[in-house]
Amino acid sequence: MTMEATMEALPESAPHHPDNAARNRLVIAVLLVSTFVVFLNETIMSVAIPHLMNDLGVTASAAQWLTTAFLLTMAIVIPITGFLLQRINTRPIFMLAMSVFTLGTLACALAPGLEMLIAGRVVQAIGTAIMMPLLMTTVMTLVPPEGRGKTMGNISIVMAVAPAIGPTIGGFILGHFDWRFMFYFTLPIAIGALLLGALRIRNVSTPRYAPLDVLSVILSAFAFGGLVYGLSSLGEGAEHPSVIPAWLPIVIGAVAMAIFIARQMKLARQDKALLDLRTLQHRNYTMALITMAIAMVALLGSSILLPIYTQNVLGLDTLQTGMILLPGGLLMGLMGPIVGRLYDRVGPRPLLVPGVILVSAVMWALTFVSQFTPVWAVVAGHITLSFGLALTFTPLFTSSMGSVPMPLYSHASAILGSVQQVAGAAGIALFVAVMSLRTAGGIAEGLDQVDALAAGIRAGFLCGAVISVLMVVAAFFVRRPAGGAPGMSHGH
Repeated sequence: MTMEATMEALPESAPHHPDNAARNRLVIAVLLVSTFVVFLNETIMSVAIPHLMNDLGVTASAAQWLTTAFLLTMAIVIPITGFLLQRINTRPIFMLAMSVFTLGTLACALAPGLEMLIAGRVVQAIGTAIMMPLLMTTVMTLVPPEGRGKTMGNISIVMAVAPAIGPTIGGFILGHFDWRFMFYFTLPIAIGALLLGALRIRNVSTPRYAPLDVLSVILSAFAFGGLVYGLSSLGEGAEHPSVIPAWLPIVIGAVAMAIFIARQMKLARQDKALLDLRTLQHRNYTMALITMAIAMVALLGSSILLPIYTQNVLGLDTLQTGMILLPGGLLMGLMGPIVGRLYDRVGPRPLLVPGVILVSAVMWALTFVSQFTPVWAVVAGHITLSFGLALTFTPLFTSSMGSVPMPLYSHASAILGSVQQVAGAAGIALFVAVMSLRTAGGIAEGLDQVDALAAGIRAGFLCGAVISVLMVVAAFFVRRPAGGAPGMSHGH
């Protein structure tokens, strides 16, 4: 069936029928609870990296694989979710995602060392990778166009509050218990979400035949894996020179990515692509995607440096670090519904442009941190950063997804998720690489460990500040989708 025929065959108005409103709200509520669990899991470990470095006797570059492997796995799995969301109905794919996530959480809780802990994180990431596009595609399908900004704003409460309380909970647990209790804490919540979904979630999608191109899956793994592994090797090489030069996996990844893109463009003409890149023909979607990618590089890279800075340079403990990050995250949650409603009224640009300017300003301010920076300044900076991000993410998600037609929702959410995770993983790898190289250089120059690390962290933040300028430029090109309604824009 051609794309045009598929669009005509799909009953776009059916999911929005008033008789289905209660069912739709229930399904979205269950998905939100589950998304809360997986987002909490992502950030509860953010303050644990320095702790795990000491407890397991590993370097920062090795410990960062707990985050990088998680994001990398998601980047490899998310492209396949475009296929899964078309072939499998809502209930079974939800059960699959949460079951895998719960199994990974159990593996992490029982992990004796770093290797099994990373493996458990990879399994968790597989479940998380399915949940994110499932939530986004379901919301776009069930919520009528005029209410999508509000709904995305409500989603951002969960997406902001879970990351906000995650570091605080993680800090409290690490201050009183073994690090494995972070996963013992998450495990019963994951089991509860799984049971709730088993009892209450309903099928709301209409599965259709979609082919799976195995070669595309293999190419995507080499493409994303090569790029992120190569970037990570840059940081590792600063402390432990590798037999494999860092440029080799980067080149392999880049070549695999070029072949992957060419193959997707060829398969798209037959409606057989793993990721249908025709979504990128919609200019507004593409500009929002670029802005989101740059934001993720800066945000995720900075998020791994901040706990290292507060604990190893300022000398704070994990609980204090969590408390520093709490006000900003809660502010993002409170701002979510407000930004969502404003989006429905004024569109993306009046929110997005001030948001990215604030984010960039904080990034530049962080390039001046030292061991003498007062804690209140760090808290104020993080609150300002969080306010800027609150103005940024809801408009980007809503305007990007709203710029493609309904049959491309699953592909659009899969591409958005893939780019997000690859950009985040690349940001983490790049910032840790810059930090490690500059720290090693500082020690070679005769600086003590704390001064050298502070210099390395400043260099990492400078990397984010420069990248954030590109995000500001890209934000000016994001518009409200044509007609003000997702699915109604045909792209320009």
